[in-house]
Amino acid sequence: MAQDAEKTIDQLNDEADIAADYLEGLLDIVDYEGDIEMGVRNNRPTVQIVADDDTDIKHLIGRNGEVVDALQQLTRLAVQQKTGERSHLIVDVDGYLKRKRQRLHDLALDAIDEARETGEPVDLKPMNSFERKIIHDVVREEGMKSRSHGEEPHRYVTVYVKASAVDDADEIDEA
Repeated sequence: MAQDAEKTIDQLNDEADIAADYLEGLLDIVDYEGDIEMGVRNNRPTVQIVADDDTDIKHLIGRNGEVVDALQQLTRLAVQQKTGERSHLIVDVDGYLKRKRQRLHDLALDAIDEARETGEPVDLKPMNSFERKIIHDVVREEGMKSRSHGEEPHRYVTVYVKASAVDDADEIDEA
């Protein structure tokens, strides 16, 4: 399947089923209790491990989400092995991603406020592409301008006050 082609809802649900089976197997191996919830959000299959009791499941998040990120990569590979196609599956553990999105949203609003108050660009700490996208989306929604700089894994976002309509054209060209 071409990477640009959209998958059907059945294909996305099949990916979520494969992922859920894989994650249930992992939970059995480590003897953790948890429920698996599946769905499709923004044309991406999603699987969430929900805690029956918080103590064990929290270990699947890890420091700064490192373990949940690794679980997502492994689960994507398991889905790809079964389907023969790359998956953009999202794996979440006990609402970690929702909390992370909220923290990033708040961080973006703080940077926007600082840029508006000072009129100066505000640099944020290095982030991965998922985090940068959330920042860019919030900045755009607030009528401001942002740009990523640097090389992975040290890419970071700078938030700017939008000066004029000329800046709008620059932002579109760089997207």
